[in-house]
Amino acid sequence: MIANKQHDSQFHALHADGLLMLPNCWDAGSARLAAASGARALATSSAAVAWSHGYADGGQLPADLLLSTVSGIQRRSDLPLSIDIEDGYSDDPERVAALIGAVIDVGAVGINIEDGAQTPELLCRKIAAVRRVADQRGVKLFINARCDVFLRQLLEPQQRVQETTRRAQLYRDAGANGLFAPFISAEDEIRALAAATPLPLNVLALPGLPTPQRLLELGVRRLSAGSALSESMFACVQQSMQHFMRSGAPYAADLPKLDYGQLNGLMQDGGNS
Repeated sequence: MIANKQHDSQFHALHADGLLMLPNCWDAGSARLAAASGARALATSSAAVAWSHGYADGGQLPADLLLSTVSGIQRRSDLPLSIDIEDGYSDDPERVAALIGAVIDVGAVGINIEDGAQTPELLCRKIAAVRRVADQRGVKLFINARCDVFLRQLLEPQQRVQETTRRAQLYRDAGANGLFAPFISAEDEIRALAAATPLPLNVLALPGLPTPQRLLELGVRRLSAGSALSESMFACVQQSMQHFMRSGAPYAADLPKLDYGQLNGLMQDGGNS
């Protein structure tokens, strides 16, 4: 299945229509919940997908499980879908491009790809290779370049906006459509970065981050939950399992729950749209 051609244009347009809020999902069920909660598009979290399959985050998820996750979400959702592919799972741009070609073939219209601890020049080569493969398939893939200067504290605080801006220009020239700067949180830094690049700015939801409305005023165009929703879900599951093992009771009184009928209804055709 080649990515829906309407979905790729739709996903691009969402970055110019207010603040695109992405409650990152990890499988078809969580994608249904995201849609039912009002999401206009879907995006995965690499950590959440890895954990859902019993793997640690950090390049350990087998490619076949990544592709089956994308395919599973696509079968149960009609929203545009972007996939977090970490660093592309390879230092070889051609291998990264081949993987993204397969991701496009099962329906994704966007990706997140990160520089991490590698050089920005390597990410530029990956972006260029991915763009070439997407163009060959006739898909307007939204490439969201994740710059980890803030996340990894690669430079002194006063240098981080400038370096992120420098990298943003490199990534844009290579073919990126958006800039993701996780762990930027100060209003003055967000405003400065948004003003310094024409790429739509994506930030990560963090405690103490400005409100969505304020982020929009500062120039942000995309807000991602990252792995936080999955962390909350697994915490509830673990506590519920521990409660059951201690007491034999299926529900812990202090934890939220959806009953069978509610949850089953959300998974029915038409239940999330």
